[in-house]
Amino acid sequence: MRLMKSLINIFLLSAVMYGQYPADSLFNDTNNNFLQKMFLYPITKWQRVSYNSEVIGCQYSPNCSLYGAQAIHSKGAILGSIITYDRIVRCNESAQFHHDKMGGFYATDNRLVDPVNYYPNTNKKSPFFAAALSAIIPGSGRIYGGRLIMDGFYGLFLSSLTIQIAQKSVKNGSALSPFYIGVALISYGGEVYGAYRTANYYQSDLNPKLEDIKEK
Repeated sequence: MRLMKSLINIFLLSAVMYGQYPADSLFNDTNNNFLQKMFLYPITKWQRVSYNSEVIGCQYSPNCSLYGAQAIHSKGAILGSIITYDRIVRCNESAQFHHDKMGGFYATDNRLVDPVNYYPNTNKKSPFFAAALSAIIPGSGRIYGGRLIMDGFYGLFLSSLTIQIAQKSVKNGSALSPFYIGVALISYGGEVYGAYRTANYYQSDLNPKLEDIKEK
């Protein structure tokens, strides 16, 4: 009996560690450069945790980890990370409200369809002005674009936090300073991009490609 339980545990552990997850195929694509693989690798490991947890979930389809993997795979490591940061900021308590306001679509499991590739809707807000606002005060361009308080608050909080950590690491002469600076630059770029995206009132295609929302 004990032997059987041990074998079952080994099997389950192997499935978690070595099983195929959605980001794996993107990571294994031979067209990726070294930087893309380096950025995709943590996502493949994260999915082994999140996909086997009943606590961790995402209101979007594709979920944030797969969205990030798709963005990095299709847009490159830097731009893809900036786009991923924007998604993470948008994945908050007000996401469904704004999704409905924009006339968004729902997946069969009632999650919010939000693929990496989308089309802009007609909007009177200036995306360039929104981007300029967030370049001065991160988060403000999102509010101008119509995402109200939560997106603007989270954008300001996260970008300010990463910038402060980077500044402190440089001041202390930390060996991790380049990493923290990189994270701060991505968050800052994500705020500028997110403001532009918000003001442009992006919405997914009426017929999004299956590979854009497919998770398994």
